[in-house]
Amino acid sequence: MKKSVFRLLICIFLYTVFFSNELIYAENQKKVYQNDKFRTEIFYNDILYPGDAVFVKLKLTPLKRKIKKLIGGEIKASLEYKKGTDEKAVRKGSFYKTDFNKKRKAETLLAFLPSSTYLSEGNYEITITLEPWNLNENQFTLPLTVCHKDFVSETIPLNATNTAIKTNTSKERQNQIERLNAILGTVNQDAVYELTPFIPPTSATRRTSFFADRRVYAYSNGKSSTSLHYGIDYGIPTGSEVRACGRGKVVMAEDRISTGWSVCIEHLPGLYSLYYHMSRLDVEPGQMVEKGELLGLSGATGLATGPHLHWEIRLNMEAVSPDFFTDDFAFMQAFPGTALH
Repeated sequence: MKKSVFRLLICIFLYTVFFSNELIYAENQKKVYQNDKFRTEIFYNDILYPGDAVFVKLKLTPLKRKIKKLIGGEIKASLEYKKGTDEKAVRKGSFYKTDFNKKRKAETLLAFLPSSTYLSEGNYEITITLEPWNLNENQFTLPLTVCHKDFVSETIPLNATNTAIKTNTSKERQNQIERLNAILGTVNQDAVYELTPFIPPTSATRRTSFFADRRVYAYSNGKSSTSLHYGIDYGIPTGSEVRACGRGKVVMAEDRISTGWSVCIEHLPGLYSLYYHMSRLDVEPGQMVEKGELLGLSGATGLATGPHLHWEIRLNMEAVSPDFFTDDFAFMQAFPGTALH
């Protein structure tokens, strides 16, 4: 009996020394854990407003020579967040590698998840499950605070032309919707084009509508419908320059019934920016564009009550706040050496 207890204590001791992760540094947006095999640095946004995104960046540094040889191998890593231990995960996702430094001293991974504009305020938990280079599985739990946010409610009267567009049920419009959804649902793990803060697509600052406005469309026939506004509207004259908010690949550039002349750019796996109601396009699908590059000119095409630019960001098909991405969303200041494709 004594030998069994002694062996159990030895096993617990060995597990603690060789496998457990010890928290060696912590502040609001940074946590550093370390075991005998590798060091894990975690950066994430610990404050979230409904409609923002959860971004988590991992930097893994091997501590032993034989493990350093494994750099570049498979890393299994997933992310989820939920409000309580007994609750179902609000969102789940996977990490992907963003660091392609040939020196291979460490590996950097990134994961991001959208949040609903209806997400309730309160305390949540982020759980990271990590299994690097076929070593043992590790799990980290991080606190997340969701704060209250008020959204604008508005009623928009539509004339007969816009009512016809809004209520259009034609096969052509349905095909356009399906094609765009197929694009927004594509997650290309190699599409690591932009990790630095986005810039607004126009130098204008006047906003005529905001992200996640609660809208009532009043039709010319007396009927109505409700919806969310998925982006930001800038009140700018027709012919104003529209520029790419970040580096990426143009994956759509076409005239659509609802959104007029439209552009969609892929920036990261599952992360896209959209530009609607333009009067002229200067780019085409497959083209790589740099941050600030001219995409075309603004207008009032499609469903529009006046000249303006609609700017929208989609993450895993969900609309997220464009303003979130004008900050250091991918923590490039924390990891300035991260390489892009």
